Amino acid sequence: YYLDRINQHQNLNAFNEVFADEALHNASFIDKKLEQGTAGRLAGMVICIKDNICYKGHEVTASSKILQGFTSVFSATVIERLLAEDVIIIGRTNCDEFAMGGSNETSCYGPVKNFSNIKRVSGGSSGGSAVAVQADLCLAALGTDTGGSVRQPASFCGVIGLKPTYGRVSRHGIIAYASSFDQVGPITKSIEDAALLMEIMAGSDDYDSTAAQNPVPKYTSSPKNTAKRSIAYIQEILESNGVDQEIKNLMQTKIRALQANGHVVKPVSFAYLDYVVPTYYVLTAAEASSNLSRFDGVHYGYRSANATDVETTYTKSRTEGFGEEVRRRIMLGTFVLSSGYYDAYYTKAQKVRRLIKDKTNEILSNYDFILMPTTPTAAFNIGEIVKDPIVMYLEDIFTVQAA
Repeated sequence: YYLDRINQHQNLNAFNEVFADEALHNASFIDKKLEQGTAGRLAGMVICIKDNICYKGHEVTASSKILQGFTSVFSATVIERLLAEDVIIIGRTNCDEFAMGGSNETSCYGPVKNFSNIKRVSGGSSGGSAVAVQADLCLAALGTDTGGSVRQPASFCGVIGLKPTYGRVSRHGIIAYASSFDQVGPITKSIEDAALLMEIMAGSDDYDSTAAQNPVPKYTSSPKNTAKRSIAYIQEILESNGVDQEIKNLMQTKIRALQANGHVVKPVSFAYLDYVVPTYYVLTAAEASSNLSRFDGVHYGYRSANATDVETTYTKSRTEGFGEEVRRRIMLGTFVLSSGYYDAYYTKAQKVRRLIKDKTNEILSNYDFILMPTTPTAAFNIGEIVKDPIVMYLEDIFTVQAA
């Protein structure tokens, strides 16, 4: 069924590679385990994985020319845990190059199209994963979220996307963008499926020292809580000129609906809202410039045919191998980490990050939830704002606060 759907909707450009023969073989093997009563909890669940998650013996490119042809020699911890429960992986999905983007237009494989309207973006960076679930090309998908890369495309595609708390899920085997922000998250059509995947993926990992040691809750058996809640919403969102009126209207409708159901919903002020995006992009660009320094044309990946010595191997391989957006962020990150600018930008951004975190925690000490839209606009047209990085970066303004 899913392979037929994938073939019918190749125009969406959701997949970078489909593991058709492997998926059929594994499905046959799992059928036998079901007959024997030895199948895992995910037996029969067909998923796809974002093309920056390592899967042993399979190509992984992060949708970048610089990694085309690179085959992973090990599997990410999340992949091993899902396979141990008999999940079927049907393919790897298109994404923004090295997960840098909010529209899935920076991929070297071309943009992903929204199934609801193919003229519109899927969102990013996990756009292929979101569209695959949206278009019923698989049951669920894995994405990665640094500043909104699971939640934003899930919102644009009308599916469920979750960024776990940092450290809840191991990052081992994920091609790093910004290591202090990156997390793997599920994209599904139901909260129950997201809970099931989280329960299996989460937990400590000897290969990731940042993975939390806390016991994993039984997400799937948690009773539905019908208690009345206290909910905050950020007043500045409804006052901002940068938020579409349609989004404001939907937020106000949701506030009234929650109040009608007996919940306490009150406005709070968040003075740091305008500093969230600049802080995030200084810090993530700095981390990216360090993480992506390993792609040098020498050890693995793309090597320029025009190189004549060691120096030109580095410069030409990286210039030709990386796309425009990735080069932009590497240059920004190198700048903010450079002598003379480190304290002015990077150190200051770390301080502001702490202020944002402390203020958010202060709100959550008085309220159960903070209600926010996922994005300031609905899905926009392909090609509409990709050449304006500032406008594109501002699409992350609400998801970054929880990053």
